Amino acid sequence: MRRDIFQAVADPTRRAIIVLIAVQAMTPNAIAEHFDTSRQAVSKHLRILTECELVRQEHKGREIYYRLEIDKMKEIDQWLEQFRKIWIDRFDNLDRLLAQIQGAAS
Repeated sequence: MRRDIFQAVADPTRRAIIVLIAVQAMTPNAIAEHFDTSRQAVSKHLRILTECELVRQEHKGREIYYRLEIDKMKEIDQWLEQFRKIWIDRFDNLDRLLAQIQGAAS
């Protein structure tokens, strides 16, 4: 079953895992050391991230490393872009309003 990427980033633990592996690939045990949870719980989060194609497994010898799929993160950025434009427009409108208020007060 392929999950939606927004399901993956909705969970704070999965977001924290994404931050960890954004810098370098890590094994599940190395990831689990950063959380007060079981190795099995971390594995479940990694499975969901893998199903969403946000992370990729790399086999190196007997170890499995998880690496962030940065291109997949672009889907989230593209979705947020529509809101970024709205926020910028609103801030620009606020700047103009504040300038008018300051001009009227002078």
